[in-house]
Amino acid sequence: MKHKWRVLYYETADGACPVQQFIDTRKSRDQAKIFSWLTLLEEKGPNLPRPYADILGDGIHELRVKLAGDQVRILYFFCYREFIVLSHAFVKRASAVPSSEIKRAQQFRDDFLARVDERKIREGFHEKL
Repeated sequence: MKHKWRVLYYETADGACPVQQFIDTRKSRDQAKIFSWLTLLEEKGPNLPRPYADILGDGIHELRVKLAGDQVRILYFFCYREFIVLSHAFVKRASAVPSSEIKRAQQFRDDFLARVDERKIREGFHEKL
């Protein structure tokens, strides 16, 4: 049986969703490309190769999307054996992903894991089905 990953968007304690906020600012064709790459990520999980994805360190990964000349990065992490949590997105302007963005993803991951347990996620998925 083929493993299926489930993509979640990180939300802050007050309900803000950095990835959704970023996607909402993009043109519809750019949004379509982002969603197609997220589908690839969902299908391949940690086996999604470069140039689509890469690991940055300490369990933080990047989805690498080029949109109209912009190098967009969506940072994410894996948790609870089947979930991919998208922490936030930004336009990369330097040759490397800034350490501040990696640190931000780590903080979002720590917050997520402190507030959301596996049972709560699974119940949320059943409610949506």
